[in-house]
Amino acid sequence: MKKWVVRFASLLVFNIVVLLIVGWLTPARVGWAALWAGIVLTALVIWIKPLVEKWFRSMAAKSANQRTRAGEKLVEFLLAFAVAFLVWIVTVVFTGVSIGGGIFGAFWGWVIPPVILLIGWAIYGAIDDRVETHAGALYDKAAGSKAGSTDAAAPPIPSPEASAARRELNDGLTDEQRRMLDELGKG
Repeated sequence: MKKWVVRFASLLVFNIVVLLIVGWLTPARVGWAALWAGIVLTALVIWIKPLVEKWFRSMAAKSANQRTRAGEKLVEFLLAFAVAFLVWIVTVVFTGVSIGGGIFGAFWGWVIPPVILLIGWAIYGAIDDRVETHAGALYDKAAGSKAGSTDAAAPPIPSPEASAARRELNDGLTDEQRRMLDELGKG
């Protein structure tokens, strides 16, 4: 559970920053809608984007042997853009983000944000391990536990062999010798 919370929270903060950049650089109006749009965008990126990518890649794989190396790179970019475009459409439809600026602005409000999302995803992909590690440490600090630590107050449960070896060290007798002495004492 902690892993998902940390991943969601770190990606949410990153997506809000990306949405604010989109609002600043494009005719898209983001504003305070960036908070809700960030939640929607994060949910889409974590749960829906991998499924859509897999579906698109399986369709493109059918003709992969007919393309050159440059053609394959172009198809990969177009697939990534198509996924980003679909994510952007859903984000705009289900949040308060709007596209303004007339006909010309509307075109750029639909085309440029998916490119910015692609760049953002590439940056996040390069730094996600460090971001999630740092966010996990903050989560542990907030929860009052130390990262990677176990409860030091609880002693480890020894194995039966370890218990027998410890008793043998105390009196020099094995379990079998101890049992024989106990039987002699009863008789």
